[in-house]
Amino acid sequence: MIISFILSHPGRISSGCKSTSRPSSCAGIDAGHFPAHTFHHPLRDAHAALDTADLAAYGFSVKKDLPAQLLALNQHVAAACIKNWQVVGKGRGVFIVRFDGNWGMKSGQSLFFTLFLLVSLPAFAGLKNSDCLDCHGDNTLFKTNAAGKAISLFVDAAKLKLSAHGTNACISCHADVTTKHPDDNQPVAPVNCALCHARQTDSFNASVHGLALKAGHDDAATCRDCHDSHEMVSADSPTSPIYFSRQAETCGACHDKEARDWAQSVHGKAVLAGSHDAPTCTGCHDEHKIRSLKSSSAMAISEDVCSRCHASERLNTKYNLPADRVKTFFDSYHGLAAQYGSTVAANCASCHGFHKILPSADTNSTINKIHLVETCGKCHPGANKEFALGKIHVEPDGQAGGADFGSRLNRWVRQIYLLLIFATIGGMLAHNGILFVKKTAARLRSTVRPVVRMTVSQRWQHFVLATSFIVLAVTGFALKFPDSWLAKVLGSSEPFRRWAHRIAGLVMLGIGAYHLIYLLASRDGRKLVADLFPVKKDALDVWQAVRYLAGFTREKPKIGRFGYAEKMEYWAVVWGTIIMGATGLAIWFKIDVTQHLPRWVVTVATTIHYYEAVLACLAIIVWHFYHVIFDPEVYPLNTACLDGRISEEFQAHEHPLEPPAEQRRADMPSALEGGKEI
Repeated sequence: MIISFILSHPGRISSGCKSTSRPSSCAGIDAGHFPAHTFHHPLRDAHAALDTADLAAYGFSVKKDLPAQLLALNQHVAAACIKNWQVVGKGRGVFIVRFDGNWGMKSGQSLFFTLFLLVSLPAFAGLKNSDCLDCHGDNTLFKTNAAGKAISLFVDAAKLKLSAHGTNACISCHADVTTKHPDDNQPVAPVNCALCHARQTDSFNASVHGLALKAGHDDAATCRDCHDSHEMVSADSPTSPIYFSRQAETCGACHDKEARDWAQSVHGKAVLAGSHDAPTCTGCHDEHKIRSLKSSSAMAISEDVCSRCHASERLNTKYNLPADRVKTFFDSYHGLAAQYGSTVAANCASCHGFHKILPSADTNSTINKIHLVETCGKCHPGANKEFALGKIHVEPDGQAGGADFGSRLNRWVRQIYLLLIFATIGGMLAHNGILFVKKTAARLRSTVRPVVRMTVSQRWQHFVLATSFIVLAVTGFALKFPDSWLAKVLGSSEPFRRWAHRIAGLVMLGIGAYHLIYLLASRDGRKLVADLFPVKKDALDVWQAVRYLAGFTREKPKIGRFGYAEKMEYWAVVWGTIIMGATGLAIWFKIDVTQHLPRWVVTVATTIHYYEAVLACLAIIVWHFYHVIFDPEVYPLNTACLDGRISEEFQAHEHPLEPPAEQRRADMPSALEGGKEI
């Protein structure tokens, strides 16, 4: 599509396409591709012809600024319509611009946009940069603000041209200025930087400066206070007000004391020496979303601010700084208190200061030995010299040692106690472990338990399933939370955790497949699944159990070989094995899966795998462990999982409806080998 912008002097009338360099483009319009739009506007001077420079003088930058200018007037319309403008030709008094984007408008929308241009373009063409500079090029031009302060209105045209906005027209930013200015005595509205810098503006609005402006503090810093206005250059330029070595000067216009303190600090001296790594104002307070740290918590100061540099291995190595300062702080009382939410615990700045941070060797430093009593006394009234000699940045367990006597003694005490703990507790564990095994074996031998609950085959299946489940739980959560104690117990090898998890998963799938064959191929298996299959009585038993637990009846539900509790758990294991197996394999073989399915399938499978694992682990702990461990009638363990037997009394109490013919007696131990029962 081609739009002809006809800009002529008063009385000149043009129609149709007047391109002399691209007549074929105009022919496309005549052929009915899209109607040409011809605009007429009288110029303030008598130029008979316009070239690219003329158009720029009237506020249009070819291929760049025209869409932005339209956006300033009506960004919704412009965003929907303007995609790509391109100059295709010019004639006497005519400038031809082609629109190469996807117009995508109905005829009504096209007419609306045409009217929009008819109204908008004359307003733009009414002022050119030279008109503005006729007044603002005078270096004596100024105004007086409400506070009585003289504000210069001078614009250096040469510096403006070299600035980041050098290609913009004045009205690109000052969109409210018309040809009536300044005779209309209307003050120019503040520039809306958000039209081009929306993300930065959103951050600024949430900053301490933006919030102050919203609260009515007109003296709060704005964009121009930090970035300048007409002479704005890139932050990487040494002439920029926000260049790393000039930030203190810029911020010092409002925060002069803080800027002076920072200049004397170890950080300020490093910046003045040319170090780009040393923190400047924005290094601690952030950039657009500038925050005040006065009311910040100890964690915010120590973890979010100071740790940016002092926990960096690269910076500590490069500048030969102690590598353990952040770790030892968080291991100290102050750090531990801060981590658990204390609002009064000392942070880094409490001892080292805020802006005037000096090395401990400097006699003006708050951590110099001559000032330690005063520094510690701010939080610890009555602190004396001996108290102040205590070190903060020292590992409480004494691993780091030290040159002084106290540090060496602390290290030796630690080593002695480690040996004492290992020997004492290790001996206790060995003693009680052996004693437990012997007493358990004696109890099993002395108790008559003739009723068989689990055959040898079923016990082995249960053992393999339980072992693989535990390994999967431990390795899985270690993979999910690599900083947890589970991961530390398994060591630092991620491949070990990953492959241990995968092997355990294959074992669980294998035992699941074996169990399916067992159910189909063996008489015991078929009987097992038949007894575990839900029936109507299970629902009645659940209702009876609810009434019993609520105290409405003293009679518990009477069950047979398996009750609702065991059936729920069995089928939950079947369901969980299928779900975990399918999702686990999808995660493992994600490359192969995404050859046939969308990537979100793997993402959803990962979510299912994690939450199903949480559900399964909690169900085992809350449900299964109660019935086989914590139930007072079986505590400390239902030994049926070890030898498959229970007593007749327990059988009659827990499974009164199991027919006598189904009771397996172990009168002949050899008859139980291989899973055979009497």
